[in-house]
Order: sequence, then C-alpha cells, then structure tokens
Amino acid sequence: MDYALIAIASILIILGILGCILPILPGPPLSFGGILILHYTRWGDIEGNLLIWLALAAGVATVLDYVLPIWATKKFGGTRRGVWGATVGLIIGLFFFPPMGIIIGPFLGAFLGEISSKKKHDKALRSALGSFIGFLLGTGLKFAVSGVITYYFIMELAVR
Repeated sequence: MDYALIAIASILIILGILGCILPILPGPPLSFGGILILHYTRWGDIEGNLLIWLALAAGVATVLDYVLPIWATKKFGGTRRGVWGATVGLIIGLFFFPPMGIIIGPFLGAFLGEISSKKKHDKALRSALGSFIGFLLGTGLKFAVSGVITYYFIMELAVR
C-alpha cells in the first residue's frame, strides 16, 4: 500500500512542478498534496509544523499568482484586457512555441490585449511590461514553493 501512495505522491509532485507553468493546474497545492500523502507512509515523518507552513505557503502562492499579474498590470497602467491577453498568450505560447513561448506569449498577449482597448503603443507596451512582470513574479513564487516542497519530498524518500 505504501508503494501505491508513494507513486501517487510522486505524480502529484511532478504535476505540481508542471502546474507552475501550466495555468490549468494549481502547482503548489498539488505539490503539497504529494508531500501530505508521503507523510502517511512509513517513509514520511514530516513534522506537523512543517506541514502547516508548507500548506500556508502553497495557499499564499496560489492566491498571489492570481493577484500579482493584476496588481502589476494596474500599477503599470493596464486594464483587464491586458491581464486576459497575458493569460491567452501564455497558453498559446506554451503549446505552439515552447519553451520560449512561456516567456514571450504573456508579454505579446498583454500588449495585444491593451492595443485592443484602443491604447497607444507606448502605453500598451508599458502595461504589457507590468503584466509580464506580474506573471513572472507569480510563476517564480509558485516555483519557489513547489521547489521547497519537492526538496522535502525527496529528502524524506532519500533519508529513509
């Protein structure tokens, strides 16, 4: 039974890392699910306080992933169209132009979204930059949290 749980936990950890890039998957919560499942095997002996902190970090990273792009776009003078454009650009870039599409797609999408709201090119470019910075901050935060969770996951399996 433990081997099945470890397999499921490993899949969740992998999906958690992928979820940091793919906007469809909630990366940090999936990673946390993986380490939580590992905790209930004979190989997992993770302290309760650590689990609480990792759960909080996963929750905060997930919420901030939605808030940061909107905040940064507005801070740089953008609109909702810029945020939606960045999201659509990420999806298109991810599937049609990997791996650079993950970086270029949100920027171009935000720019086109701002242009579609009749903004001048210089203001649209500034808004797109804000959306792009917010996207990178959110993605970086998700990677950091999922990376820490993955580190503890690997250490629990390797040490035991």
